[in-house]
Amino acid sequence: MKTEIIDAVAQLHQSIDARASALSRLHADRLQCRRGCSGCCTDELTVWEVEAAMITTRHADVLKEAPHPAGACAFLDADGGCRVYADRPYVCRTQGLPLRWIERQLADDGVMEVLEYRDICTLNDVDPPIEILDPEVFWTIGPIEEALADLQDLHGAPERVALRSLFTSAVSPG
Repeated sequence: MKTEIIDAVAQLHQSIDARASALSRLHADRLQCRRGCSGCCTDELTVWEVEAAMITTRHADVLKEAPHPAGACAFLDADGGCRVYADRPYVCRTQGLPLRWIERQLADDGVMEVLEYRDICTLNDVDPPIEILDPEVFWTIGPIEEALADLQDLHGAPERVALRSLFTSAVSPG
């Protein structure tokens, strides 16, 4: 079953990469993200267990090494590059892009409100401002998260895993 999970995650990552690449080309003048730019690569990032399984299977050698010091992603190398880049999780594949998400909330008057939020890395927050961009030029948060959650549901109880914790079982103390 593990091969089946990894294959399904790899296919999903390919579809993410196709859309993210198109958005990266569209925003080429805006994006400052390059190898070694790791401001978004924090310890707080978590992934679904199905993505963690891909990393632990394909990068057992990296997990035998020491993680990057706390404060930044455990998978960064000394130069700020990702040691598992080819199999990096979904959240890492869309970092730097203009992001948008929709939330629904009940207003005080009982009417359901639909709110759109937008965000971008401060390094990439240049003209034109993201507030005036068309929704089609954003990575929309939601559909891929749902696909990953569905994939996780097929292979066990949905649980998120801290990336740094993948080293805990593979690296012995001392």
